[in-house]
Amino acid sequence: MSTCTHPHALVTGASSGIGRAAAIRLAAGGHHVYAGVRRPADGIALQQAALSAAASREITPLLLDVTSLAQITAAAHAVTEHVGTAGLSGLVNNAGIGVFGPLELIGIDDFRRLLEVNVTGQLAVTQAFVPLLRRAQGRIVMIGSIGSRFTPPFVGPLAASKSALATLCEALRQELAPWNIRVVLIEPASIRSEAVDKLGDDAQHVMNQTTPTGRDLYQDAFRQLVAAFGAQHEHGSPPEVVARAVARALTTPRPLTRYLVGKHSRQMAILAALPAPVLDGLRRKRTHQPAPRSRLTAGQAP
Repeated sequence: MSTCTHPHALVTGASSGIGRAAAIRLAAGGHHVYAGVRRPADGIALQQAALSAAASREITPLLLDVTSLAQITAAAHAVTEHVGTAGLSGLVNNAGIGVFGPLELIGIDDFRRLLEVNVTGQLAVTQAFVPLLRRAQGRIVMIGSIGSRFTPPFVGPLAASKSALATLCEALRQELAPWNIRVVLIEPASIRSEAVDKLGDDAQHVMNQTTPTGRDLYQDAFRQLVAAFGAQHEHGSPPEVVARAVARALTTPRPLTRYLVGKHSRQMAILAALPAPVLDGLRRKRTHQPAPRSRLTAGQAP
């Protein structure tokens, strides 16, 4: 066991985007950060990115695929060996993947993988590290999405996983309160990250997997959504705004249970409270979707 006197935090999915920004910010602010990455090269790149913030020495990369019980167990053992009785001050469950597409066409194996990473993996990591959090009266931060409140068409798979994560937060917050372990949900909206660059390719992958009939049913509307979604996130907030909220959630004496962050987040949260017919119309307009009943054939028209 080391004599490190810093508070300790684990950030999953720290190779890029929000996770990388959170790891660097926490390290620069005085945390010793264990950064979960999928490949050794990602850990080296993270430490190099942290040099400008004078934080690289306080970042320890860990190989951590949240779907691998063996890697979760090894990571928990490594952190326990270091922190000892001091425990873990913060766990940031950020690892996640995005799956978009029409729910009628989405590959079931792709959907299972999404839930395995975005929901089951988060719970597995949490279970492994709660004993260390209990020692330090630490905190858990879950990275959700405003999409679980304001769900456009074709974002259903990702939003479903983030809705499940939000429900886990609600239950964990109550169950862990007796040990003063606070659980915080962060709900980003439009965030500019590397994932935006892959959106077009991911959308094409979905269309390539389906039948010509499926493409005929959804391709035009899906492309409109992808274009609108991509443009919105291209002009979104940088990942650092989420990292600031993460740091606040881990260090402020009385954190909120939820933080809305990023461009359009508050607007979307307000709109989400509108009656469903009104909200559906707004979402349809924003994403350039076809009107209800507009694709009925002559024989189907009411």
